[in-house]
Amino acid sequence: MRIAYGDSPDNYGILHLPDGPGPHPVVVMIHGGGWQQDHDLTYFEPLARSLADEGVAVWNIEYRRVGGAGGWPTTPADANDATEALSTVVRDAAPGYLDLDRVHLAGHSAGGHLAAWVSGRHRLPPESPGQQPRIRARSATIMAGVFDLPLAATAGNDKFVRNLLGGFPREFPDRYRIASPIDNLPIGLPVTAIHGDADRTVDPVQSRNYVNAAKAAGDSAQLRILDGVGHGDFGRVDSPAWATAKQVILDHVAADNVR
Repeated sequence: MRIAYGDSPDNYGILHLPDGPGPHPVVVMIHGGGWQQDHDLTYFEPLARSLADEGVAVWNIEYRRVGGAGGWPTTPADANDATEALSTVVRDAAPGYLDLDRVHLAGHSAGGHLAAWVSGRHRLPPESPGQQPRIRARSATIMAGVFDLPLAATAGNDKFVRNLLGGFPREFPDRYRIASPIDNLPIGLPVTAIHGDADRTVDPVQSRNYVNAAKAAGDSAQLRILDGVGHGDFGRVDSPAWATAKQVILDHVAADNVR
C-alpha cells in the first residue's frame, strides 16, 4: 500500500506486508540514484517484494531529491521523517502487523548514505535534522554506499555529493560534518557494508574506510567485497549482488530475533 508521510508529492512510501499474522520485523529500504530527482523508488520495488516474500514487512521510501524540492537539509530530513512515520501513519495503516522494536535499514548508493545516516542520527547535535529519533534501527545493510562525503566530493570528484550539500567541504564544513556517516561514529548497531570491486561509480574505499573507522570506534561492522560486481548490480533482483545483500539483511533480522 502507498502511504503519505508528509505534504510533498515525494513524501510517501510503499509498504509491503508478508503473508501471515503480525507483528513482523520491518526493513526500511532507501533507494539510490545520486539523490537526483530523475531516480525514484521504482527500481527498489522488486527487491522489496522479494524481501516481503521472506516474511518481513518492507517500507520502501521515497524522498525529495536534488532537481526537485530536495537538497540540504530536506533530503536527509525526509529520510528521517519517513522512518519516523513507522510509529504513526504507517503503523496506523497496518495495525498489528509491524514490530517497531525490530526495524532494520537497507540502502543502495545514495540511499546507502541515507540509510547509514539514519542509523546514526541519534548522534547528531540538537539543531540537526533527525536528531532524537523515536525509531531506532537494529541493523543496517549498506550496498555501495557513500559514507565519507568530504572524501567523495574532493578526491572522488563526486558532483552529486556537492549538489546535495550545495558546494565543497571548505564552503560548508558543518553540512558535511552532519551529513557524513563516518563523522558520526560510534552508532551502536551492527552495520554490514557490501561493495563490488568493479564499482566505477562509488569507490570501494568508501566502505573499507567506514568499516575500519566503525570498528575502531567500537561498533560491530563487517565488510563484504564482491568480486566482479558493479555499482548497478545491487539494483537488480535477479543478480548475485542482490542475493548476497538480501541474505545479509535476513541474517541481521534473524540475529535480532534471538536477542
